[in-house]
Amino acid sequence: MKIIMLGAPGAGKGTQAKQIAEQYNIPHISTGDIFRANIKNGTELGKKAKEYMDQGLLVPDELVVDLVVDRIEKDDCQKGFILDGFPRTIPQAEALDAALAAKDMKIDYALDIEVPDENIIDRMSGRRSCRECGAIFHAKYNPPKSEGICDICSGELILRDDDKEETVKKRLDVYHEQTAPLISHYKSAGSLHEIDGTRHIDVVFDEIKSILEA
Repeated sequence: MKIIMLGAPGAGKGTQAKQIAEQYNIPHISTGDIFRANIKNGTELGKKAKEYMDQGLLVPDELVVDLVVDRIEKDDCQKGFILDGFPRTIPQAEALDAALAAKDMKIDYALDIEVPDENIIDRMSGRRSCRECGAIFHAKYNPPKSEGICDICSGELILRDDDKEETVKKRLDVYHEQTAPLISHYKSAGSLHEIDGTRHIDVVFDEIKSILEA
């Protein structure tokens, strides 16, 4: 069960990936986690990635794919894995396909969580994060009991820069330009499943389970 999560930032990919990982006992892998683990452990791949990151440069696709393939060859990926946040571009997807094919593997499911831009802007710009404990609330959908104050630790609730409307719009522009073409790539490969992400989290997860267990 080799899965890729697709969808715009704020579509709920991470939430669903976490539930899939728990339900099917397979690792939820993000490239950020891979980078951090390799750099922390001082691996050769980690040292190479750190050289680029220290210069403020993007890590080249070939190196990112090498890091991903190294991760999915670990023992905990024997039953499968979920990639979240990778690939982001067509060249990355093609490089990943080639690397997997060399090991007689392929992506089984590309799950595209579809949410219109206006819904995402509404979701993300309404988020409020606790400065102390990191708990997340929403001005409209999950408001705190007292405005601006965390229910859990009474810390101050703030609007993170990442969640500001203008930042969200920029991230969506980048997504549509670079990442949305992956939908066509995986559709032509026969692994794409499009899922309406505007519904309740549990309803979305039920549909994902029906796809994975079909």
